[in-house]
Amino acid sequence: MEYKDYYKILGVARSASADEIKKAYRKLAREFHPDKNKAKGAEERFKEINEANEVLSDAEKRKAYDALGANWRSGQRFEPPPGWDGQMGGGRSARGGRAGGFGGGGDFSDFFSSLFGGMGGAGGGAGFGNMGGFAPEAEDSRDVLTVSLEESFHGGSRRVQLSSGRTLDVKIPKGVTEGKTIRLNGQGRYGGDLLLEIRFAPHPQFELKERDLSCVVAVAPWEAALGASIDVPTLGGAVQLKLPAGSQSGKKLRLKGRGLPAATPGDQLVEIRVVAPPAENDEQRAFYEEMAQKFAGFKPRG
Repeated sequence: MEYKDYYKILGVARSASADEIKKAYRKLAREFHPDKNKAKGAEERFKEINEANEVLSDAEKRKAYDALGANWRSGQRFEPPPGWDGQMGGGRSARGGRAGGFGGGGDFSDFFSSLFGGMGGAGGGAGFGNMGGFAPEAEDSRDVLTVSLEESFHGGSRRVQLSSGRTLDVKIPKGVTEGKTIRLNGQGRYGGDLLLEIRFAPHPQFELKERDLSCVVAVAPWEAALGASIDVPTLGGAVQLKLPAGSQSGKKLRLKGRGLPAATPGDQLVEIRVVAPPAENDEQRAFYEEMAQKFAGFKPRG
């Protein structure tokens, strides 16, 4: 039969503490439990994990297993040393009897049965339903997912790293709003769900209120005075906006349906800000002086 390195199976050092072994087992058992993991080989992996835990979580079995020495490697041909049953307290060989409460080693390997066939089982069985005596209840977990306004506007998916350090591919629904949650089935604690609460990252151009966007667009004095067709940024790309003649700073224009998408999409409000160009040479200063004379009756401060 082949030697099994139970420490390697659980991914722990031979010096691992009982708590470290327990933590490693729980993590792997959740990952490979047949009720949650239908991948090819998951069931066999789960059996190995249970078997390794059955030995390393039991102080007597672990001590006996360690007595074999640290020079064995997984897959090497193995036979119990002479007199081994005597070391185990006179227990019977599992080849002719039962492996404690484990049905003659039916759920465990020949390697386990040859070593511990006469020892009582701690868990009363290693069936999949109770994960070898450990039956954690599924728990929903929560985390925060920060997305951009563009991601909400277009929808899609991306790979994100959560606060726990886990990396997942997450589908972002089109038009999702802040405070909503995305549910990822089976990604929570012990096979529960993971609930991701949506937060929006600050945007350099837009502010959001419910589904409506707002932005500020600078215009030249002559555009405001005479009217013009100006480029305005939106989440879907730049669009043309007709600016009425005589517009003043603070005037707000509405782009219908340019907010976050929904059955009734939001709008985008565009606030006009008139920006006067600086007079950088004599000719430009002379032009402003001429304007001052031509608009001598204009009182901007009332």
